[in-house]
Amino acid sequence: MNLEEQDKQYVLQTYARDYTNFVKGVGSTLYDDKGKDYIDFASGIAVSSIGHGNEKLVSAICEQAKNIIHISNLQVIEPQVKLAKKMVELSGYDMGVFFANSGAEANEGAIKIARKYGETKFENKRYKVITLEHSFHGRTITTVKATGQESFHTPNFSPYPAGFSYEKSIADVYKAIDDETVAVLIELVQGEGGVQPFEKEEIQKLAAHLKSEGILLIVDEVQTGVYRTGEFLASNLYEIEPDIITLAKGLGGGVPIGAVMTKHKDILVAGDHGSTFGGNYLSTAAGLAVLDVLHPLYDNGTIDETMVYFSQKLQDMVVKYKNLFEKEVGLGLMRGLRAKSADIQAATIKNAMKEGVIILKAGRNTVRFLPSITISKNEIDEGFKRFEKAISSL
Repeated sequence: MNLEEQDKQYVLQTYARDYTNFVKGVGSTLYDDKGKDYIDFASGIAVSSIGHGNEKLVSAICEQAKNIIHISNLQVIEPQVKLAKKMVELSGYDMGVFFANSGAEANEGAIKIARKYGETKFENKRYKVITLEHSFHGRTITTVKATGQESFHTPNFSPYPAGFSYEKSIADVYKAIDDETVAVLIELVQGEGGVQPFEKEEIQKLAAHLKSEGILLIVDEVQTGVYRTGEFLASNLYEIEPDIITLAKGLGGGVPIGAVMTKHKDILVAGDHGSTFGGNYLSTAAGLAVLDVLHPLYDNGTIDETMVYFSQKLQDMVVKYKNLFEKEVGLGLMRGLRAKSADIQAATIKNAMKEGVIILKAGRNTVRFLPSITISKNEIDEGFKRFEKAISSL
């Protein structure tokens, strides 16, 4: 059997796979088993934040693996402590950090913090969490229910946990709040929902209102965090101070990691929450290496330059191919082209892969671009050269 046949026989078929077999990556370029190269504008869905084969990350992983990969969280883990300290310092917020293994786990942790807050900080229990339509918060039973897309709430996995509601817009959140509401959970840029950012002013207004009402603001930064929108956190860019922030994806550069940051550091106590693998030596050593690569690039303006350059390329595509795309959307290196139909979206992604450039789909007929934050101008140029070739015949 070839690789595709083995995959179909032995791996649960939960993904609509493309069977290109990548065997090597350098920077933002991937190579398949036939030697063909591809410009990676997806970075593993915003995970490979510093590209493939980054020497600092590889060295950190190898050196840590030679010593200790994992011990129990019942003992102190030095790189975990150092990574938590670094994250808090870069955020500018006074927070504590819990480490998990994924974005879904991070969001589960955030919901648990909110539920305990609602149980212990009010005379009458509060437990309801308001989210938004088109949101995405994970694949566990609870985070699927928190996701504001009806297509995820199939009867196959019911019954779902109670206590979640979905609003069409930020403006609708206000009237949805009642005396059982404990938190509002939002993404500042809805990734799966179409790479759709919210207006800064409306987010700031919401944050101020929730604070005045004693209701928690949870910001899901699983995709927007770790410099993807220009600042360490999109919350920094929006100039708000959430009660809880969740991170994952780009933090480990490809090594599984998730994190919950909260200013309510006294809510959880020993035994309330845990993770066997979360925050182990390997993942937190990787996280430290990623931040050691990205923070200097933020300081010297390289990240901003890359974002402006990439955005201009997308704007050029909109101007030149008005028959295909309505507009450019997104922030930083979390970008999209809003296609004029689902058929155009699908054909664009398929043709791009044939031409050797990897892009993604998102809601609202959006062609999504999530390149590594360290992508070079040469790779951007080559990627868009191939992209234009892919769409020129549509």
